[in-house]
Amino acid sequence: MSAFILFGLSLGIGSTRIPLSDMLSNTHNLPHEIFMTLRLPRTLGAFTCGGLLALAGALLQALLRNPLADPYILGVSSGAALLNLIALMLGVSLSHLSISAFLGSMLAIGIVFGLNVKKQHSSYHLLLTGVMFASLCSALMSFLLNFGNNLQLRQTFFWLMGDLSQNAHPYLSFGLLVGGLIISLMIASALNVMVLGQVKAQTLGINTKAMRIILYFLSAGLTAIAVTLAGPIGFVGLIIPHALRLIGLNNYHFLLPGCVFAGGGFLMLADTLSRSLLAPAQIPVGIITALVGAPVFLILLSQSGNEKC
Repeated sequence: MSAFILFGLSLGIGSTRIPLSDMLSNTHNLPHEIFMTLRLPRTLGAFTCGGLLALAGALLQALLRNPLADPYILGVSSGAALLNLIALMLGVSLSHLSISAFLGSMLAIGIVFGLNVKKQHSSYHLLLTGVMFASLCSALMSFLLNFGNNLQLRQTFFWLMGDLSQNAHPYLSFGLLVGGLIISLMIASALNVMVLGQVKAQTLGINTKAMRIILYFLSAGLTAIAVTLAGPIGFVGLIIPHALRLIGLNNYHFLLPGCVFAGGGFLMLADTLSRSLLAPAQIPVGIITALVGAPVFLILLSQSGNEKC
């Protein structure tokens, strides 16, 4: 219910104060155009991106069996950021950056997965490879930024902090989120068994090797879509699944859809604040997610006591 309330607030609040009734009118007036071309796509994009990141976080935490794992630990966002920076420096327009972000994400997925084929896709090697790949991309971006002009530096900085103003395909991304959730729910029973440990899962008939491959590609793919939609937005994939576990939502049949709604609501709230706090100027939404998410996460953590996640 709170996600629907936040959806309505996000539609009604912005740099321009316009009554929601005016925006929902059927006439082709300015408020209606603002609603259809700006507010609705951005709000839907924020919900979709938050849902994708939180869902990917829950899957990745199941893959690595670590409740504090983050979707970007696989290096997906770093690959997207590196290719986006290269595209900006080559003069690619902002409208085509989503293509370079997606290609960079897919490249990162292929490299990290390919380097782990001989290691049987173990959680430890996936984690280590993702961290090293992200470090390499960060070093290359730091090197390339020395040759960029002021406009390129500003565009890159804003995108790296999360930019929901450039999402070109929010409706397609929302459809992919729904599809990702359906696929995730199909393996929810297996995930509930896998948290008991690899040996018990195999004893109960779960093909843990195949499940690790599915979880890797599914979580990486969802993260790639989120990065393509709005850039690297941190904290959502870490805090939302972990916070839901802290309040007792451990069954993956309920945890996964809970992550979608809670993650979407959280990012809609952060985006609303980013648009309205210093209006008409905008704050990168990734800064808001950290400023809002960190205190909430610490409060939940302190109240959880010794409860296991």
